[in-house]
Amino acid sequence: MRRNRRDNYLIMGLMTLIALFFLLPFMWIVLTSLKPEAEVFSRALLSVTLHLDNYIKLFDKIPFLLYLRNSVFITLLSVIGVTLSSSLVGYAFGCMSWRGRDFLFYCVIATMMLPMQVTMIPVFVIFKELGWLNSFKPLTVPMFLGGGAFNIFLMRQFFMTVPSTLLDAARIDGCSEWSIYWKIVLPLAKPALATVAILTFMFTWNDFLGPLIYLSDKAKGTLALGLGQLAGQQQPEWAILMAASVLMMLPVIVLFFLFQKYFIQGFTMSGIKE
Repeated sequence: MRRNRRDNYLIMGLMTLIALFFLLPFMWIVLTSLKPEAEVFSRALLSVTLHLDNYIKLFDKIPFLLYLRNSVFITLLSVIGVTLSSSLVGYAFGCMSWRGRDFLFYCVIATMMLPMQVTMIPVFVIFKELGWLNSFKPLTVPMFLGGGAFNIFLMRQFFMTVPSTLLDAARIDGCSEWSIYWKIVLPLAKPALATVAILTFMFTWNDFLGPLIYLSDKAKGTLALGLGQLAGQQQPEWAILMAASVLMMLPVIVLFFLFQKYFIQGFTMSGIKE
């Protein structure tokens, strides 16, 4: 008994050390955002003159609130589009029987092997022909058209854990496939939906390349582009840049801690049944 308790303490101590190791970069960013610019690269981790001036100066360097509004708009639409469309496609692959289902699913999964650099130019040409450049459409509309191969795979794996007897009983009672999806299956998929939503939020919120390619008007910029502007100056003000990084990281951290239970359940339950 004592040995087991000692082993538990050792494991907890080791996990604490590992957690502190991974927290060091974040702690450095936060502390640097509170330092004067002249003390950013000083050896002292803490500064005597910690202040919030860098956060105030940030609003003068870039239109932070405008970029925040654009980022929130794009991210919310992306989260809604991906969770809705990927769950629909995942339901079709996981809960419905139709000819060619498995072959088409493997084709969808195969697209995960294509790097984004391969499809970047063809997709750009398509959006150019549609007249969507310098608008939010290339960053939001595709999110409603399937939700991505990985998210489809995740939802399909989760839906395959739903007992087929439950679905057959609903069909015998006269429920349509839409009613089964919306009223029976979707409420059971909260962990998988939360996982897809968090991953989509993190990807869209931090996306730099997409807005850089499709948005040329500064008034339509995002926070990721704002960070790029601060870092791309001839003489970057690192303290202000760290302040912007802290403000950009906060929503992701808060979202993860609020929904981490569903996030973990989504991954574990999606691998139960193949």
